[in-house]
Amino acid sequence: MTIQWFPGHMAKARRQVTERLKQIDVVIELLDARLPLSSRNPMIDEIVAGMPRLILLNKADMADQEVTEQWVQYFREKGLRTLPIDALSGKGVNRLPGICQELAGDMLARRAEKGMQARAVRTMILGIPNVGKSSLINRLAKRSVAKTGDRPAVTKAQQWVKVGDQLELLDTPGILWPKFEDEMVGLRLAASGAIKDELIDFTEVALYAIAYMMHYYPQRLLERFKLSALPADRIEMLEQIAAKRGCLIAGGEADYDKAAEIFLRELRSGKMGTISLERPIDWELAEPIGKPLSSLQAEQNP
Repeated sequence: MTIQWFPGHMAKARRQVTERLKQIDVVIELLDARLPLSSRNPMIDEIVAGMPRLILLNKADMADQEVTEQWVQYFREKGLRTLPIDALSGKGVNRLPGICQELAGDMLARRAEKGMQARAVRTMILGIPNVGKSSLINRLAKRSVAKTGDRPAVTKAQQWVKVGDQLELLDTPGILWPKFEDEMVGLRLAASGAIKDELIDFTEVALYAIAYMMHYYPQRLLERFKLSALPADRIEMLEQIAAKRGCLIAGGEADYDKAAEIFLRELRSGKMGTISLERPIDWELAEPIGKPLSSLQAEQNP
């Protein structure tokens, strides 16, 4: 699934981020714990190269804990400090100011040596739309200072937010990239809800997520849809979901689009339990799990 989406305000946001970096001590990169690499804008490495950085894996309460631990180790091996959090409940968030102080230690020491007045660490929060930036800022500020929503691209402008005496946060609009070159990235993001539903094909996205769950979480599917056994493939699984949820059209045929939309709603809301939509090993597989049927058919019939 190829998605192209780079609204004007996002292009402007990238320019603003680049301009503001001179005022920043630590960059906070907010990722979705369910799909860390797919929710990571590849432009960020280039934009903030060489700066102290903290990776936050948000929505960790919705992700598979064992898989999240794999991601923490993955980023640690790349020299990046990583912290799983849940911005809505506040779990792990109270550790953030202290870690930012540690990461800004060299800057703070230089200021002290020069006899300069102590000040709060200035941080910039970066992340794609709908990853939870506004919820995190509100949690840290202990008041509602940023708009929140369950749809992408709620934040449209930058603002500074003071967090006690230790931290100052710069919120920024979510920055997507012009085009998802990797079709699996687009599918994972769409499954998580990070892309506006008007831009996705529900059936294609649901078939990806179903295939992934059939491989890694078969028991969740059996329990959620009250099945005695998994069907042979993902299309049959979607047909079973349609039957279980009453998504049928004339003649008893499955309404694939309606069943797919219901499946994705239940997946995103956590009704199927804690689910991770990618693992580090998934990026090493020659044949990704959940690859679109159209791509598989094209490869088999060149």
